[in-house]
Amino acid sequence: MDNYGFHDGNICNMLESRHRPDVNHSLQMHSSLIRRLSQERELEGHQGCVNSIAWNSKGSLLISGSDDTRMNIWNYAGRKLLHSIDTGHSANIFCTKFVPETSDELVVAGAGDAEVRLFNLSRLSGRSPDDNSIAPSALYQCHTRRVKKLAVEVGNPNVVWSASEDGTLRQHDFREGASCPPAGSSHECRNILLDLRSGAKRSLADPPKQTLALRSCDISTSRPHLLLVGGSDAFARLYDRRMLPPLTSCRKRMSPPPCVNYFCPMHLSERGRSSLHLTHVTFSPNGDEVLLSYSGEHVYLMNVNHSGGTAVRYTIGDTSKLMTFAPTLNGLELQPLPSCVFKHQSHSKTNGSSMLEKCRKLVQIAEKSLEEGTCYFYGIEACNEVLDGHGRVIGPTLRHECLCIRAALLLKRKWKNDVHMAIRDCFNARRIDSSSFRALYYMSEALSRLGKHKEALEFSIAAQCSAPGNTEVAALMEDIRKNLATAEAGKSSKDNDGATRSETRNGRALSLSDILYHSEANSDASHDGPGSDREDSDYDEELELDFETSVSGDEGRDVEPNILHGSLNLRIHRRGDSARDSSCTNGSCGSPSSSQNDRTPYQPETVIDMKQRYVGHCNVGTDIKQASFLGQRGDYVASGSDDGRWFIWEKQTGRLIKMLLGDEAVVNCIQCHPFDCVVATSGIDNTIKIWTPSASVPSIVAGGAAGPETSNVLEAMESNQRRLCHNREAILCSPFELLERFRMHEFTEGTLHPFECAQS
Repeated sequence: MDNYGFHDGNICNMLESRHRPDVNHSLQMHSSLIRRLSQERELEGHQGCVNSIAWNSKGSLLISGSDDTRMNIWNYAGRKLLHSIDTGHSANIFCTKFVPETSDELVVAGAGDAEVRLFNLSRLSGRSPDDNSIAPSALYQCHTRRVKKLAVEVGNPNVVWSASEDGTLRQHDFREGASCPPAGSSHECRNILLDLRSGAKRSLADPPKQTLALRSCDISTSRPHLLLVGGSDAFARLYDRRMLPPLTSCRKRMSPPPCVNYFCPMHLSERGRSSLHLTHVTFSPNGDEVLLSYSGEHVYLMNVNHSGGTAVRYTIGDTSKLMTFAPTLNGLELQPLPSCVFKHQSHSKTNGSSMLEKCRKLVQIAEKSLEEGTCYFYGIEACNEVLDGHGRVIGPTLRHECLCIRAALLLKRKWKNDVHMAIRDCFNARRIDSSSFRALYYMSEALSRLGKHKEALEFSIAAQCSAPGNTEVAALMEDIRKNLATAEAGKSSKDNDGATRSETRNGRALSLSDILYHSEANSDASHDGPGSDREDSDYDEELELDFETSVSGDEGRDVEPNILHGSLNLRIHRRGDSARDSSCTNGSCGSPSSSQNDRTPYQPETVIDMKQRYVGHCNVGTDIKQASFLGQRGDYVASGSDDGRWFIWEKQTGRLIKMLLGDEAVVNCIQCHPFDCVVATSGIDNTIKIWTPSASVPSIVAGGAAGPETSNVLEAMESNQRRLCHNREAILCSPFELLERFRMHEFTEGTLHPFECAQS
């Protein structure tokens, strides 16, 4: 793949045509520069993990926040520490921002103590560099749980928005006062812009009812009225601030307001897993796309579709349509027509034939990868280049062939959710040729791997009709029939003792393992296989488990890989009270304005599906891991990883362009400079790394001379895929084993006995 250039063109040709109005934007993050990125400087000044970094609008200053509760201001030109402010926060700082249009004098921080603090740096003028003690200009204490993200509006110096795990997004206007009363006081401030304390959804089919613990938010720079939020479920939400109700207090919990768009990859919308959640959401520089980063999952790109664009929408029934055999396909569009894809790219008739020949060679590379059974990753990237990079050039025949090859490669690679991507490709191949043997065969194999044996059998029968003498499909059919018989026998046995279990449940102590989802993603089979058989109605209790690691090193370096250091927060409450905020006392918080017992049937939302997926990194260890667009055009996407590396992909094709070692344990934050080809990263280390295109040799790894940590790109990604599945078990199941020593005993209605610890 290194023989084929990237889609931003030749940098020499761009330099010769500097009269183009967007040439500076294109040159900022060009592929030839990204491939030369290496660490230029390491900024020292914090005494704890650096959880937040952000540039000012001019790119002259960098602000950072840390576990040491200090907020540092750095000079970009000299790479020096200007101020280290003791914020007075009593817990980890998770977010820091420069307030726009204030000459970089106002800065704001949000932290794990549920507070938002505003500081005026002008008060430090005339003091010695060591005298950085400063009182906050404003103190907002109205949140009840950790503040995970702050947002500011370009051109607005008066307002900051804070997203908290208490399920609210609050609007703090500096003109209305320098402080607000603490949460739970008799006077509640009216600053809740979004009340999502009854807003979380377990799946697309379920109505929102649990607290949506907000972990990220962003305001579009091109259309500041658009607000994007993400939290403790699989769905990112886009709101228009002009359409939201007036600001409220927490005295009465509200039903979640209607949003403009929901965003979620289709294969994640019906899983119903409590562990699946978003760690970061962000707009693209032009505001037309959004980027979502999932814990225990990958990074996904979606179209905003603000003006009837090409974003692909789906509803609750579309997933089943995707997996159900029908001789004729119609009705469901999984992706934009090729003519709508990548509208910024144009091809002349002259280079059209050369592009087509290039695509044929890439398909041959992918076919060879499939036949030889090696380097599935690079075969998939070759198909991505054809389908996503040159979709307007290739005809239906080559497109069909490439879709089938990519589906087969995905099924062979077996990375997280590859089977769902293979199903998409098979569906699109059947849109071209509904009787395609390869598409029918691979669809049958994929559905069988998901445990959907009845559907798989239908596709295998259709494949056999297309190729009666094929021995592979006959063997597949036999396996599917055996698996189907085994599954039906197991279901019958489970139904027989269902009554016995429910009777036992009412009269015994419940362990936490009864309440928690044991079948959550611990392996490829569980991710792509059947969901848990646990029914929500079987349990009256709900549990929130918060576990954040402070160390998540590479498997090869961990001496004790099963020992995790971090904080564990546990909350248990009745299902009916799951959205009730712990701070609302004396009956001050009522029920949502629209009762869940309303007889009006719930109508699931329409959701925007994924446009591109970015794989290779690992995101399970922290809840602040970012995914960011690089450059003013946003042509590249970057994400941190739990293996201490950070990854850069080409946005258009998902092709990996660079992998760099940026931390001893975990890279969380990635922020591109506003104008220069410079990236700042931070994570578990106490330092901030500054990356510039200073390497002498372009390479997919650091500096063109790979060290032992990055010498094998594919090996690193394979390791991350294992961690993505199995380290989830280490992170989640280790607390489970610990907490199973505790028992809950029911007493009078609505109460739970305090924990009793069973001696080890």
